[in-house]
Amino acid sequence: MKQFITSTPEETFVFGENLGKNCQGGEVFLLSGDLGAGKTCLTQGLARGLGVKGKVNSPTFNIMKIYKTKIGHLCHIDAYRLNSGSDLKMIGLDDYLEKKDTVVVIEWAEKVKSVWPKNRIRIKIKNVVRGRKIEVT
Repeated sequence: MKQFITSTPEETFVFGENLGKNCQGGEVFLLSGDLGAGKTCLTQGLARGLGVKGKVNSPTFNIMKIYKTKIGHLCHIDAYRLNSGSDLKMIGLDDYLEKKDTVVVIEWAEKVKSVWPKNRIRIKIKNVVRGRKIEVT
């Protein structure tokens, strides 16, 4: 596990942007953290690093949004309102999971553990006194 501290939302964005710039395709990022911890901010940076143009919002009500990237697609999922991984499968998760031209980000990933692929990158974000602690495993 690696740990990082970001002091501002802008630093969290840049952390995500650097992740996105290093993606090759096929990555699955599982994000967890309390409300307001920075999951969407990190995802917005990751999207920018992947070359997504325009605004990236949390898909809380849509559950899943797909964006065009320089390598193919970004599949951004917000599992906050879901009860299980089978809910994600019903809306088409398998069309994007572990595809070589797609990066998948699942916010509130702990709610859908049954669909976690073997190859995944877990990112836990926690608010701390001077910003956010980001743990990557």
